[in-house]
Amino acid sequence: MKRQRQTKLFEPELVNEALRQSFIKLNPKILFRNPVMFTVEIGAVVILGVCLWILSGEKSQGSFLYNFIIFLILLFTVLFANFAEAIAEARGKAQADSLRKTREETPARKLVNGELITVSSSQLIKGDVFICETGDIVPSDGEIIEGIASIDESAITGESAPVIRESGGDKNSVTGGTKVLSDKIKVLVTTKPGESFLDKMIALVESATRQKTPNEIALIILLAGFTLIFIIVCASLAPFAEYAKTAIPISAYISLFVCLIPTTIGGLLSAIGIAGMDRALRANVIAKSGKAVETAGDLDTILLDKTGTITIGNRKATNFYPAAGIDEKHFVKCVVLSSMADETPEGKSIIELAGINPLSYNIENPCFIKFTAETRSSGINYNGTRIRKGASDSIRRYAEKAGNAYTDEIDERVKIISGNGGTPLVVSENEKIIGVIELQDIIKPGIQERFQRLRKMGVKTVMVTGDNPLTAKFIAEKAGVDDFIAEAKPEDKMIYIRQEQQRGKLVAMMGDGTNDAPALAQADVGVAMNSGTAAAKEAGNMVDLDNDPTKLIEVVEIGKQLLMTRGTLTTFSIANDVAKYFAIVPALFIASIPALQALNIMNLHSPQSAILSAIIFNAIIIPLLIPLALKGVAYKPIGASRLLRRNLFYYGLGGILAPFIGIKLIDLVVALFI
Repeated sequence: MKRQRQTKLFEPELVNEALRQSFIKLNPKILFRNPVMFTVEIGAVVILGVCLWILSGEKSQGSFLYNFIIFLILLFTVLFANFAEAIAEARGKAQADSLRKTREETPARKLVNGELITVSSSQLIKGDVFICETGDIVPSDGEIIEGIASIDESAITGESAPVIRESGGDKNSVTGGTKVLSDKIKVLVTTKPGESFLDKMIALVESATRQKTPNEIALIILLAGFTLIFIIVCASLAPFAEYAKTAIPISAYISLFVCLIPTTIGGLLSAIGIAGMDRALRANVIAKSGKAVETAGDLDTILLDKTGTITIGNRKATNFYPAAGIDEKHFVKCVVLSSMADETPEGKSIIELAGINPLSYNIENPCFIKFTAETRSSGINYNGTRIRKGASDSIRRYAEKAGNAYTDEIDERVKIISGNGGTPLVVSENEKIIGVIELQDIIKPGIQERFQRLRKMGVKTVMVTGDNPLTAKFIAEKAGVDDFIAEAKPEDKMIYIRQEQQRGKLVAMMGDGTNDAPALAQADVGVAMNSGTAAAKEAGNMVDLDNDPTKLIEVVEIGKQLLMTRGTLTTFSIANDVAKYFAIVPALFIASIPALQALNIMNLHSPQSAILSAIIFNAIIIPLLIPLALKGVAYKPIGASRLLRRNLFYYGLGGILAPFIGIKLIDLVVALFI
């Protein structure tokens, strides 16, 4: 009666459905996709068979209580590995949601019958006309049909320097997602839905796929190989038992199989990945998955966006060059006064370089001239004095219009600054040119030394920029990178990454702009700067909170530690499986084949206690190893052969000895109750 009542509580159909639903809830999308999970699912199916067999009323295979205890322990083991892996699943597949949000939610002031109405950018169609003023985000790709404006395209191109766009000519196009810095423009939408720059970025992001790493492939082969071997081993015991005239209960077959398949390393991989993510976070890097950190440990090539990654992002004044015959102090006074009302980072850096407070000059009733896209200059008027600073060609026309010369000295200085990757600002006083200010992209401090460290680790660094080749070469040499890609478009970055990957290399990409999103999605490790756009952070599988491109050095070291930890625990786990085999098999056949007594090293109490002790050990070894998986093995830059010998000695030998000691101790306790 007792047996029947328990069977009613656990109807086979109900158990089947409950277990199926539990696995689906724990791991809804990755069943049979991950090899570790595949072996675990095999174990789950086998356990389900044991459960149904127990409930079927078969009495010839041992007591119900004994079999049910085995079932519970096996179920705990498999569920633990499954649950841990499902919880840790956080793959870095890039999503285009943030790009779509930018496209759909940007407000647009559409011109309809001479009136402005506000609509969503997603409602704009080819042929519509919209208006943008200072501070507006351009809602769609188009051509300027009226007006001129200074446009910040850094979110799209990654380059900090604003550009001038105006009606007519070849510089009349604007891109959705860019920002108007000055003036007012009327724009004609020139693209159909689905053909804009953002749409192309979405398509590139969605087409990007991250490859499996060599270590991941090796682990797949290893785990799949061992699983097949142990399936064959367990299957071969049936004819052997028949030959030896030994009755082996079904529970013994199942126990042996689940103890031998890689459930231990399957459960620990999640803990190792989580620990890697935690250590990355301590370095102020958010990793979206443990796999991303692991991959960083094997990187061959790193692509770095120039602006905001290698350089600070905003150009800064680095030198003042007064013209011949102009007193340096007077020139400094003029550049400070011309920047007095300039709130741009460049304007502030000019005053910072001068080291003088503009208010100390006690200028009365100044009239500030704001920068416009048309004049491409700004300045100040006071007491009959007119000071202007701006683009060289703009100030040149301004001076020559008043009859003043643009000297060869100034022209040569402008060319030198431009050739060195800088931006020259020419300064005039009362329409006479008095000198040049040099603006440069500032290389982040200490970056050359850290790139040298990456080079010693065998990692190639490549700078990616939209600058012309001359400027790109200058910045690349100054930063100390190994190579550079100039005038790079979003698809150029993806092509370069895919070419490297086809050569069997693992590639990392660091960037901050929307134009970097496809490359960040394609790279094995995509690191977005925290100061970057939402699209870039969405596409990458890491986010650097400090905006420090050399932070990847710490991430690489963390990744190498993660790989070492996984290698040591894999060695320990495999050695465990071998030892557990020799714990169970001799105990099963020792009664029929006395010669096997020589292999019964542990001298276990009985076949029943051997099986139960082995599966209890198998269940508790995973939680016991989690602290080691979380702490990790200390990273030491030693050779592969030396590392292999070290792992085999410490963790291989330890993996063999631990089950013999643990199973024997558990057997002593179990024997008291059997």
